[in-house]
Amino acid sequence: MALETWPGAALARTPEAGALWRLGPVRLGYIDYLNTLPVYFGIEQGIIDLPVAVRRGVPSELNRLFLDGSLDITPISSIEFGRHADRCVLLPDLSISADGRVASILLFHRVPLPRVRRVALTTASATSVVLTRIILERHLGLVPEYVRMAPDLDAMLAGADAALMIGDDALLADQARREGRYPGVLALDLGEAWKEMTGLPMVYALWVIRAEFARRSPEGVWLVGRLLQESQAYSWTHRDALLAEARRRRHLPEPVIEDYFRLIRHEFGPRYREALLTFFRHAHALGELAEVPVLRVWGEEGR
Repeated sequence: MALETWPGAALARTPEAGALWRLGPVRLGYIDYLNTLPVYFGIEQGIIDLPVAVRRGVPSELNRLFLDGSLDITPISSIEFGRHADRCVLLPDLSISADGRVASILLFHRVPLPRVRRVALTTASATSVVLTRIILERHLGLVPEYVRMAPDLDAMLAGADAALMIGDDALLADQARREGRYPGVLALDLGEAWKEMTGLPMVYALWVIRAEFARRSPEGVWLVGRLLQESQAYSWTHRDALLAEARRRRHLPEPVIEDYFRLIRHEFGPRYREALLTFFRHAHALGELAEVPVLRVWGEEGR
């Protein structure tokens, strides 16, 4: 998974970006799913002159790369932030969330939920694995066996009663299910189940900054934050181009793409922070977190 240097990196027209370029490009992570496309689409088009080098990957890969020091700023799974909160700072006003149905965090099951005894969990995920436990064990009162498997729904359901899939894999599998490829298989939307359980949104991923990078290059953090906000603004003012790019990448029907982009949120205001801490409390109760972490947000220290 090589670093990609994006078009904006060669421009560096502002003094701040020029200074940052002399330190080397910011190593920026990119979850290679449609749920981050609205955040990165403007940057991909080269509209902002910040030097960035990008690594794409599924959430579990970016978690690992961030923790081994290979990325400066990246989205990572919420649960991995919870486990390593002392090593990073949160970028403000940015998350991957949904307020109810999410359409891309799905538990496919071939038997009724009360009869689920064995669950295949995708190796691509961290947060959704814990969310599955919360929904099944704390909400539905089940105690199934869990196995980790690559995200292949046929193989997963061949060896388990239910299968967790996330991101574009889930969107594509659910489209195939709706078209009749998996007769008798149902899909539980875990965002919807979480909303039913708690009344809150669900925060699946957060943008984090390596603590050392934040200390060494606060101007870099500021510029990346500005870049991501401007990139989002570009995406939504060029919505047709954004949707066309999403269709080109995943070949999903236009109504599916439009519905998905209506569901996905990228905010991180007070209600979403409350939701995240609620998730952490449930994870702690299940033994998935040693403690409920403090949310350290860049620019808010000392408030």
